[in-house]
Amino acid sequence: MAERKTLARPYAEAVFALAKERNTLSKTSELLQWIKAVVADEIISDLVDDPGVPREKIAEVIADVCGERIDEAGLNFLRLLLENRRLVLMPEIVALFEQLKADEEGSVEAHVTSAYKLTGEQSNAIAAGLKKKLGREINLVSTVDKSLVGGVVIRAGDLIIDGSVKGYLRELSSQLNH
Repeated sequence: MAERKTLARPYAEAVFALAKERNTLSKTSELLQWIKAVVADEIISDLVDDPGVPREKIAEVIADVCGERIDEAGLNFLRLLLENRRLVLMPEIVALFEQLKADEEGSVEAHVTSAYKLTGEQSNAIAAGLKKKLGREINLVSTVDKSLVGGVVIRAGDLIIDGSVKGYLRELSSQLNH
């Protein structure tokens, strides 16, 4: 995983620098998400993996699927990835780009997994606490996982807070076994 991230970093940083220079961070983010989704399609993936299909033809097919969403800079980026056989790194490139974009905008996406659906008040309290701790605007994404039994697990960048019953039981079990 780390190797793929290392390989993806220069591409993410280059596309981020260009998007920042052109003041098109949001538009570029949408385009990268779109290309990632297109490349994840099984038919396109098979096409990319086929050594008999010219790289330019693959770029044309992906550009056709993207339609008006892709501009000349996006097409050049796509060609570069294809030429260097790095199109498989799109998930990592997108993740790194989004991290750079969030850093630039002074925000962070926090994923909160809870045993039950959070109320608006609970979501606001978690967001406020994270904002105070991290000093950034918080974009909260909530999911429900009943296997947690109770409590929440929060992931925001490198920060992970496991306040779930499942996490406490796992920790207790670990301590009893050692």
